[in-house]
Amino acid sequence: MSGLQWESRPELRDPILVAAFTGWNDAGDAASGAVAWLRTQFAARPFASIDPDEHYDFQANRPEVQILDGVTREISWPTLEFSAATASATGPDLVLLSGPEPNLRWRAFCATVLEVARETGCTTIVTFGALLADTPHTAPIHVSGSTTDVAAMERLGLEPSRYEGPTGIVGVLHDTARNAGLRSASFWAPVPHYVATPPNPPATRALLDRFAAFTEHPLNLRELGVASEAWRARVDGAVENDEEMRDYVRGLEAQQDDHIDDVDAGTATEEEIPSGDDLAEAFEEYLREQGLE
Repeated sequence: MSGLQWESRPELRDPILVAAFTGWNDAGDAASGAVAWLRTQFAARPFASIDPDEHYDFQANRPEVQILDGVTREISWPTLEFSAATASATGPDLVLLSGPEPNLRWRAFCATVLEVARETGCTTIVTFGALLADTPHTAPIHVSGSTTDVAAMERLGLEPSRYEGPTGIVGVLHDTARNAGLRSASFWAPVPHYVATPPNPPATRALLDRFAAFTEHPLNLRELGVASEAWRARVDGAVENDEEMRDYVRGLEAQQDDHIDDVDAGTATEEEIPSGDDLAEAFEEYLREQGLE
């Protein structure tokens, strides 16, 4: 039993399925933010969902209680939802999948996603991920990733991943699509670990930039660009007011040329600067106090 529930059957033209999941794969909400941007930008409409009983441990992903009218209480369950959008007159239509990373039966979950892809005519699956990394917020964001499309791999300047180790649902779904013979791509953005609280407009924009390059259809990211500049300016101001953090960021900038970007599912390199985690925790607290998060 897949738990797949159809509300309608959208008619789409050359659609691409794009997926991101909140949780372990989604530092700074950058990946889920990219899918949310696509959903809003192209007025995507929900058409199917997956029964949460099939794939969630509700002690890990708890439902939430909401009060609707001051009296009525309603349970909101974690949801894996598919929505469809007509992207543009010339670009591919989109099938968007988002929700918390599932806890249970990943292989069955991926089979369900492939079922939706086939039913809606998707021959390409793209996944977004974001990882915490020892990277300064001042540096250009280098999106890493891989694709089964050899021509796109060369055109985008991607290199095959050398990562070995634990992975998340993004890595599993990408591999499942590849094994099923579908064209697939997985893109990852690094998020500075010392300012990890969402949102992170620069990382979200970088993922969408790479997606646009992959599909060869441009996206109007002007508003995200403005939000990214404002985000960097706020973080710059906070860093300049904290001597320890200023020195820490300068140390990261000095190491930037040696930073390893080639990752699969988001494990940061071993901390090389003493007390980095302590500084990051203190800086996050400072940002909260200053209302910058």
